[in-house]
Amino acid sequence: MGLRTPLFSEHERLGARIVPFGGWDMPLHYGSQIEEHHAVRRAAGMFDVSHMRPVDIEGPDALPFLRHLLANDAAKLTAPGKALYACMLDPQGGVIDDLILYFRGPERYRAVVNAGTAEKDIAWMLSQAEGRQVEIRSRDDLAMIAVQGPDARNRVESLLPEDLRAPAMQAGPFFAAESANWFVGRTGYTGEDGFEIMLPSADAAALWRALVAADVRPCGLGARDTLRLEAGMNLYGQDMDETVGPLDAGLGWTIAWQPEERDFIGRKALAARRDHPERRDFVGLLLTGRGVLRPHQSVLADGRVVGEVTSGGFSPTLERSIAFARVEPGTPADCAVDIRGKPVSARIVKPPFVRNGQVLIDL
Repeated sequence: MGLRTPLFSEHERLGARIVPFGGWDMPLHYGSQIEEHHAVRRAAGMFDVSHMRPVDIEGPDALPFLRHLLANDAAKLTAPGKALYACMLDPQGGVIDDLILYFRGPERYRAVVNAGTAEKDIAWMLSQAEGRQVEIRSRDDLAMIAVQGPDARNRVESLLPEDLRAPAMQAGPFFAAESANWFVGRTGYTGEDGFEIMLPSADAAALWRALVAADVRPCGLGARDTLRLEAGMNLYGQDMDETVGPLDAGLGWTIAWQPEERDFIGRKALAARRDHPERRDFVGLLLTGRGVLRPHQSVLADGRVVGEVTSGGFSPTLERSIAFARVEPGTPADCAVDIRGKPVSARIVKPPFVRNGQVLIDL
């Protein structure tokens, strides 16, 4: 038996299929993964993401600490509530984890890290914080619900604490509002608008039930994966990890190279990788033949292996199979993927495939 979130009994009550994920027992779906996917693209769906870990980082040295810890630059965050996406690297340039960092005010930040890496992440942060005036506190007391879709924010508004409703609705994308122990970020992992709500664990079930009553559809890990894949969003452990850095995972845009004097962990290794002949391109794939793209399948060009699928699956929106892949530079757009020993035709495209309900590639 794995760890359970404060909403586990709600998932059982709704008849969810429970599966292990990152050490947790989590809902895969509540009957139809495809219907859950469409609910998020067309209206509003919600996810229990309480297995994710909020980590508060505070103190006089919080900013210099974060500027050293992360490849993106926390100094960009100057407005309260502003968030950025960043990779936390090891000295070799591998990705320890990817995370969202929020600026809460002078000397006050909140990071949200992945479930399966949370303990490793916090241990790394603590080791790097030695000798600095910074406090790192895991917020195990908080639950987290993501409400996503074109109508998500409207359906959530009346369910928030009264003093948080207007600030949350006025928050721009990648901004957050907070009141007491409630924290509402206009962020997500689906390619749709919505909120990620952190709140006391004791309040989570009441909010979940109120959202169900507001016709927000419960969704599981299956829909979360197809939504993030369509939206061009990486998954830690598949698209990047400690052996694959951001330059080989399509995340070069998350590296803040300026100012040059900022010596973040992994900078020297990334600089050496920028023009390395073995560096790979991170691309999208659209399967034009029959089959389903899956991780670790070989990408072929002229009968030769030129890369590998990192994430793949069936896209409910496109009704086609799509994937991310890491390939040799110069790989032709028309290629193939080895599916069960047979080359199946595919085409390289630029992700994202779908955002805000709109198809962004040519089919």
